[in-house]
Amino acid sequence: MLGPVILAASRSDRMRRLISAAPVTKQVVDRFIPGETVDEIVPIVQELTGKGLELTMDVVGEDITRPEQAAAARDAYLRLIDQLKGLELGERVEMSVKLSMFGQSLEGGHELALANVRPVVEAAAAIGTTVTLDAEDHTTLDSMFAIHEELRKDFPQTGCVIQAYLFRTEADARRLAANGSRVRLVKGAYKEPVEVALQRKQDIDKAYVRILRILMEGSGYPMIGSHDPRLISIGQELARRAGRKLDEYEFQMLYGIRSDEHLRLAAEGHRMRVYTAYGTDWYGYFMRRLAEKPANLRFFVRSMVSKG
Repeated sequence: MLGPVILAASRSDRMRRLISAAPVTKQVVDRFIPGETVDEIVPIVQELTGKGLELTMDVVGEDITRPEQAAAARDAYLRLIDQLKGLELGERVEMSVKLSMFGQSLEGGHELALANVRPVVEAAAAIGTTVTLDAEDHTTLDSMFAIHEELRKDFPQTGCVIQAYLFRTEADARRLAANGSRVRLVKGAYKEPVEVALQRKQDIDKAYVRILRILMEGSGYPMIGSHDPRLISIGQELARRAGRKLDEYEFQMLYGIRSDEHLRLAAEGHRMRVYTAYGTDWYGYFMRRLAEKPANLRFFVRSMVSKG
């Protein structure tokens, strides 16, 4: 099981220095993170939306230890929204945020994160789009869901993410579906203990299908976060059985992974949203992408061998 090893490496300063210094790293990272600044990412937004795709934008960052860093993360999203305003793309380009970047783990973190994320949600709404709260490890979820509920009082389109491998998620899905929420379902990418999460891939896949059925049969807006062809097909069938139109759910995949499938789904009339990250603090995000899928790691290793 390489995933847990890679996730451990994502928290290692030594591994961060080693990988960041490798000559080939930037070339490989560019596959997943197409820019470091707002000016670099705007042409990517224009290119992808021009192909009929939608986006959710993530300003990458990790390890917030001071309130001023959380404020800087807030301001980075506000700069992004200011740039997007002139593109007039509305809900075709939304934001994804990790509340840890907004100070959730600091002293008084719940209130701090809510105070920092609210201006981002307000600014997004002002240009006709919205924000989705990403899920992190299980210890943060009660706070995330509470902030989600609070934001939806004024901004009901605010979305959230649930993770199929957690035992709690079926109950969370039933509550969110009944409340008409926008919900992205993913398998889960954090190392979680056996007491709270499924560990075997086949069990996680089965849970994913059960939970996706709950979302499709509910009154919310399901967002299918998966690159798995089988789960994508199952998602289409569950949507058909639930009587959903093509604009009543969507698929979401990461930038740089199965790009041909992005275009295929969009060409068939599906809403296909590309999770697009950018920023200078890319290391933690990049390592999680390697941990999620062995093919990503093989791609990185091959590149290091051939270019190093």
